[in-house]
Amino acid sequence: MPQQPSPTPVDVLITNGIVLTMDPDWRQYEPGAVAIQGDRIVAVGPAAELQARYQAREVVDATGKVVMPGLINAHTHVPMTLLRGLADDLRLDVWLLGYMMPVEREFVSPEFVHLGTSLAAAELIRSGVTTFVDMYYYEEEVAKAAAAAGLRAIAAQTILKFPAPDAKSYEEALEYAEDFIRRWKDHPLIIPAVAPHAPYTTTPDILRASAQLAARYDVPLHIHLSETALEVENMRREHNMPVIPYVKKQGLFEAKVIAAHCVHIDEGEMYTLKHHHAGVAHNPSSNLKLASGIAPVARMLQVGLNVGIGTDGPASNNDLDMFEEVRLTALLAKGATGDPTVVPATTALLMATRMGAQAIHAAHLVGSLEPGKRADLILVDITPLHNAPRFRRDPNGVYAQLVYAAKSTDVTDVMVNGRWLMRQRRLLTVQEDELLAQAAELARRIDAFLIQREQSVLSKLIAIEQATEEESYEVQAKVAIPTPQAEEVVRRLHTHPDIDILYSRHYREYDTYFFFADDGDALRYREDEFIGPEGRVERVRYRLTLIGPSHERAFEGGAVLLSRSRYLARATHSLRFYREYFKPQREMEVVKDRRRWKIRYRDTEFFVNLDQVETPSLGTFVEIKSRTWSLRDAERKAALIRHLLEELGLDPEAAVSREYPELAAGRRG
Repeated sequence: MPQQPSPTPVDVLITNGIVLTMDPDWRQYEPGAVAIQGDRIVAVGPAAELQARYQAREVVDATGKVVMPGLINAHTHVPMTLLRGLADDLRLDVWLLGYMMPVEREFVSPEFVHLGTSLAAAELIRSGVTTFVDMYYYEEEVAKAAAAAGLRAIAAQTILKFPAPDAKSYEEALEYAEDFIRRWKDHPLIIPAVAPHAPYTTTPDILRASAQLAARYDVPLHIHLSETALEVENMRREHNMPVIPYVKKQGLFEAKVIAAHCVHIDEGEMYTLKHHHAGVAHNPSSNLKLASGIAPVARMLQVGLNVGIGTDGPASNNDLDMFEEVRLTALLAKGATGDPTVVPATTALLMATRMGAQAIHAAHLVGSLEPGKRADLILVDITPLHNAPRFRRDPNGVYAQLVYAAKSTDVTDVMVNGRWLMRQRRLLTVQEDELLAQAAELARRIDAFLIQREQSVLSKLIAIEQATEEESYEVQAKVAIPTPQAEEVVRRLHTHPDIDILYSRHYREYDTYFFFADDGDALRYREDEFIGPEGRVERVRYRLTLIGPSHERAFEGGAVLLSRSRYLARATHSLRFYREYFKPQREMEVVKDRRRWKIRYRDTEFFVNLDQVETPSLGTFVEIKSRTWSLRDAERKAALIRHLLEELGLDPEAAVSREYPELAAGRRG
């Protein structure tokens, strides 16, 4: 009688579970088993067969549990666990530019990133995630913390066109990214990558340089694309093309692209992404919470795109629960198309496993339970009350149970690279209590920072404009005149022997004033239309002025006033953004036609404005002003302004001491 071969020794044999391989043939084994040696899967198959073939140092009984590939979080910003709940129910631009980035500039450091990643690692492991794709600052700290926790990660270093917490310039950020990639490229768990943040926060040069860097080292490139309708609209207006053609023009697809969001892309753009083997990371919760829209996932899948699922960052979701995202992926597609058959449970789960691995260019490593792949797997208990009873008629029923009924809390065991990270719901590589205490202390400090900032309009303005306070003092006088007198003033201005005209301008000015309850400051948002000789708008300029107390001092019997503007800046955001960010108590709009001359009078430069104030209907005014930096200079210029008014045929005693909003308020009163 022939001798039976001795069982092959392996490290771990997981047996008696419902094994879902998620392989291309959709193999299931019940009862099934998975044999693991070192960091790889050796065999997958029926339990009895593998028990006869292998002898394991550790045998795990998975009765009542699904054994499946670990979930892949295809897009996130894990250090932002430390900013979870910081600013919610805001538009994306207000949330990002008004709160996230100012706080990050103040607090993000290597220690911040390491702590946030460690905290996220605990949450990811508990919810069955074994691989995540990150984009943030100090990505080496993300890599270190993820590796220490035993998680697999694509860690993508952020590149921006403006200073970031870890780089003063994009050139510095690119150097950091290259050094990081070079040193981590062959790590068993970490795949380093580069992340030009988005087209609107980078430049063509940054996109090209990032793609070339990623291609040179054969690593992924992670980027946000077409997340909001406004992003697409701005791209069409500024570059006369949609987002995907724009980045293609910059050579982005020379790299292995992981494109986050893609909420607002058309079918042609989908085919472009497919042709260039780009993967898409769908982020349903974040897109809904920020009202970015619903990505056309069903059509992407029909086109043949590889679409993974991500949580986005925990400050915009606000968790890292991939079970929730998988369920929402299926439900959203059905609701958006009106077709309950699109994105069935099998497809949704595929997107979080094998297809997700393809989308992040890691399918050779993970995403399915197949011999030779890394031993990244999870055990999910499907016996709890919320998942009972179980029907066996349809072999796809177990996929539906996982997608529509299972919770992240049903995950009992997690293995990555052949190493247990969680057993029987007990974390083995992360100390939660210590991390939670550190996070609570950091939250206290961030709260104090924001509370102090919110008390000052100036502080809030500096936070978003990335600039410093600049005080500007002016001496000025304003006289109301009958409209027919305006041309006489212009004639005198051009013919007076002591007045030299240096240049002239013609504007249409649209001013919105924000007023606040407990502050003497007012914020003015101005849109200047430059009117050319033929009466057409030649260009537009947007500016902000933070106006302090209206009048510091009066000169010349009150005819001339010294006033202060505490801050001057180019307005880089929309009026809607400022309205939602500053939350003024009240607003006022002033619209005027302004003719302006810069003149020299008695060796001193002044601006002379001829304003026709249309909204509110206040009439015509002549305004003379000059910048000043000392009290003595202010007194000298005040005297000259009085003389200049007289030279123009105006009565200095008729000067008004109030600005246009104050004049309008006085008229209403």
